[in-house]
Amino acid sequence: MKKIQMVDLKSQYEKIKDTVNISIQEVLDTNTYINGPQVHQFQKSLEEYLDVKHVIPCANGTDALQIAMMGLDLKPGDEVITADFTFAATVEVIALLQLTPVLVDVDLFNMNISIEGIKKAITPKTKAIVPVHLFGRAANMEAIMAIAKEYNLYVIEDNAQAIGANCKFSDGTKKKAGTIGHVGATSFFPSKNLGCYGDGGAIFTNDDALAHKLRGIVNHGMYERYHHDVVGVNSRLDSVQAAVLNAKLPLLDEYSKARQDAARKYSTAFEGHKNIIAPSICDICDCHVFHQYTLRIIDADRNGLMQHLLDKGIPCAIYYPIPLHSQKAYADSRYKEEDFPVTNQLVTEVLSLPMHTELDDEQIKFITDSVLEFLK
Repeated sequence: MKKIQMVDLKSQYEKIKDTVNISIQEVLDTNTYINGPQVHQFQKSLEEYLDVKHVIPCANGTDALQIAMMGLDLKPGDEVITADFTFAATVEVIALLQLTPVLVDVDLFNMNISIEGIKKAITPKTKAIVPVHLFGRAANMEAIMAIAKEYNLYVIEDNAQAIGANCKFSDGTKKKAGTIGHVGATSFFPSKNLGCYGDGGAIFTNDDALAHKLRGIVNHGMYERYHHDVVGVNSRLDSVQAAVLNAKLPLLDEYSKARQDAARKYSTAFEGHKNIIAPSICDICDCHVFHQYTLRIIDADRNGLMQHLLDKGIPCAIYYPIPLHSQKAYADSRYKEEDFPVTNQLVTEVLSLPMHTELDDEQIKFITDSVLEFLK
């Protein structure tokens, strides 16, 4: 059996190395390392894949979130609602822009932001909602957009973990996660479902005026060299990373299917176990692209199971061990522990197993057998 990796980028690369190497060599041959043809090609291809009018590449996913908020002209003190159970980058950029983060609890079933929590958190100072499509599962964007419309709020989608996932609406239509709100942001960190070989990110929008402003912000506020029309930053996707992404983007749906197939095999093995709540996945699942495969371990020793797996050479991780409302940087007297019952429960239960495009049946069986051995 191959050594089990949490994310097996080496095996993935071996399958696409000729395409990747040729693409990178084109950058080296043309010496166009910044804003070269590979970047423009990737931008156009991603716009077509997502069916969105504008993709603005940038340096990383955190920048993408920050620049998206800068483009909306939010003011210091404006309140921005987001989920308590997620990676810190989401709330980090809110604080960096001197906006006021408002953390709310998540839904126990899908671990995405609670719709009722959003409604309760809205005040006259609320200006935006940042739903996170956590672990690859699309949030309830239909409900979120309805709330935003009712209260005249911006929606900024954090799509760092769910590129390729579909959001289905009650009328039967589907849209890609990240393209439904006023603006969306994603990351191309190497371990992401669509990852480059360094840092990278992008912003999505269907708003022409907003897209124009964002293109200026990512380039020091310039549309014409040395003419700074808006306050900007230096955040560009370099051509080498775009070359890697050009090689991978045509395979994204195939990669998503491989992750969904692996998830289905995991969940089948765990079905009915009294100590395991596994992610749900249907036969035609396209709302969840399984950036992570995350179990909830109930009435059992989650930490003991984690150590058991590590001792057997199986990587695993707890995403996330500490709620944002309990982090020193984001603690606030406004928050009460009783406001976050689900998040406080999840941090004691969640355990993520290896999830990537290269998992094989032998590895999956060894992993599931090892989990069940501990929880027998």
